Amino acid sequence: MFDKILIANRGEIACRVIRTCARLGIRTVAVYSQADVDAQHVRLADEAWPIGGPRPQESYLRPDAIIEAARNSGAQAIHPGYGFLSENADFADAVEAAGLVFIGPKAASMRKMGSKAGAKELMHAAGVPVVPGYTGQDQSPDRLQREADAIGYPLMIKAAHGGGGKGMRVVRTSAEFAANLQSCQREAANAFGRDRVLLERYVEQPRHIEIQVFADAHGHAIHLNERECSAQRRYQKVLEESPSPFLTPQLRQAMGDAAVLAARAIDYVNAGTVEFIVGPDGGFYFMEINTRLQVEHPVTEMVTGLDLVEWQLRVAAGEPLPLAQGDIAQDGHAIEVRLYAEDPEAGFLPGSGRLQRLRLPASTDGVRVDSGVVEGDTVTIFYDPMIAKLIVHAPDRPAALARLRAALAACDIAGPKSNIEFLERLARHPAVVEGRIDTGYLDRHLDEFMPSAGEDETDLLIAATVAQLLAQEHDTRLRAAASTDPTSPWAIADGWRLGHGGHRSLAFLQGETPHEVHAHGAGGEYRIELQAQAYAVEGARLGADGSLGLRIGGIGRRFTFEVDTLDGERQRLVVHDGERRLRLLGVPMYRHERGSAGNAGHQVLAPMPGRVVLVRTAEGDVVEAGQELMVIEAMKMELSLKAPRAGTVAQVRAASGDFVEADAVLVALAESE
Repeated sequence: MFDKILIANRGEIACRVIRTCARLGIRTVAVYSQADVDAQHVRLADEAWPIGGPRPQESYLRPDAIIEAARNSGAQAIHPGYGFLSENADFADAVEAAGLVFIGPKAASMRKMGSKAGAKELMHAAGVPVVPGYTGQDQSPDRLQREADAIGYPLMIKAAHGGGGKGMRVVRTSAEFAANLQSCQREAANAFGRDRVLLERYVEQPRHIEIQVFADAHGHAIHLNERECSAQRRYQKVLEESPSPFLTPQLRQAMGDAAVLAARAIDYVNAGTVEFIVGPDGGFYFMEINTRLQVEHPVTEMVTGLDLVEWQLRVAAGEPLPLAQGDIAQDGHAIEVRLYAEDPEAGFLPGSGRLQRLRLPASTDGVRVDSGVVEGDTVTIFYDPMIAKLIVHAPDRPAALARLRAALAACDIAGPKSNIEFLERLARHPAVVEGRIDTGYLDRHLDEFMPSAGEDETDLLIAATVAQLLAQEHDTRLRAAASTDPTSPWAIADGWRLGHGGHRSLAFLQGETPHEVHAHGAGGEYRIELQAQAYAVEGARLGADGSLGLRIGGIGRRFTFEVDTLDGERQRLVVHDGERRLRLLGVPMYRHERGSAGNAGHQVLAPMPGRVVLVRTAEGDVVEAGQELMVIEAMKMELSLKAPRAGTVAQVRAASGDFVEADAVLVALAESE
């Protein structure tokens, strides 16, 4: 076994590898960019070496800098994690040439599988079913257009080198092909350094099921059963689980056998994942092989009881696989979701910024949290905005879903917006609960997973008001006890007045929506006035565990409650009833002041920090409403910025390659006469 390894990655996966190495007594070397100087993987490793600037091309995509750090630190091997250089055959060769061990497959196997096009051709020759498509070397736009028209629509354009949902487009008509091809190629070049694409027929309403395989250098190859990843949004996995609720035992065996056959066909060594598209009729088609550890590998670890990183290390060190196929267990059901800094209500726009609050459930036998950040860390604009992976395990699927919902209810993130509420709705949705979701369901029915404009949240708002009142009364009692006259009623702000319970008014912001609430009473007995309605609240008590118990109109309810003071004046409140979550900002009596409409529609703003990759307009151009004016790249994703109305461009304030801050004015239109 190795004494010291270098981890050529960052964030959650680097921390994940460090944990296994620490358990095995292996010293770890981290590498970091200028943006990650204070990152958790840097703090957790035994030592850390700088490798360049904040952009991936300046650091984590620099093989020379990483290998030099490995040599200088005395590391014996390099673990690539996932993403970045993990599936780069040239990097694997360079690691071996430097006298180090690459913890992954050999470069020869990676070259066969590193290109989706080459992988499809090889699998087709081996007799593995593949989806009809084009994987040729000729990448001229005219040739690709002809091939697309011959394959037929709907059609998928895919980056030939990459994954993670980047560089993928569905095209439904011939007229849409050219523009989608250009966008896909740009995104692929930015994310993976190569713009080659492949084309394939798009299978409607498929399931996405992948098989975890492992092989060693002694001729042994096995699979560790499947993970279903059908819950996806724009080809980005949202929920992964094992076992699949869709597979029959016969189909599971057939797919497992096919996956092992694929691994043997390319002399595969170490961890890999064979991904299949599965039609409603159970027909399965090879998609690709990921020659690395998958983001969702903890799902397999939870149901098998194995540590796949440990297996990677042992196989790379020359040891045989620890178990044979017949020894692989399948215990219970596991589910994983990914917590991201993103705004689902704004088209899942990635976010960035300081994590002012980060509360995640405690790790237990049935709950696991893999994260690369802690409270106070910053989610940067340069990398994927994942905050944590939440994995649950239970004896069966219904119990696992219930545990997932409880774990999500225990999560709270303040700072950048997050997808927690979206995941909570996902975990309750019938398509997920009944196990019938396909890869396109979220995109087709996204509104079903978004908050409803007519959703009644009165009870949550009442609970937030009461929790705020109880907290105020508790604080003032403490101040009164410390005063010179602790028994004076004037020192206790509990709402008491001569002859009646005092009136107090509170104001909250729910996003941009103001709420004004009036309350009478004290000590857990209140009359709450909200939107011209009065509600009787009795027996309200705050528990030490953050719970709030009360009766509204005589009906007992239980909520959880969190409060943070943001700037000495405003308070952030989160109330949860086990299924629904309400986020509020408590402010001094709020007076809603609408901004001047004078500039509405005259400016195109940067929706988030990022880099301008394309400028499609110039000063003096006449543009139409909805016309694309600029493309920016942030969090490894392209965002198209469009004209808010028809008009004449007065100013273009950014050029290709510029870094811009959120809300920066990028294009200004001349005011309408």
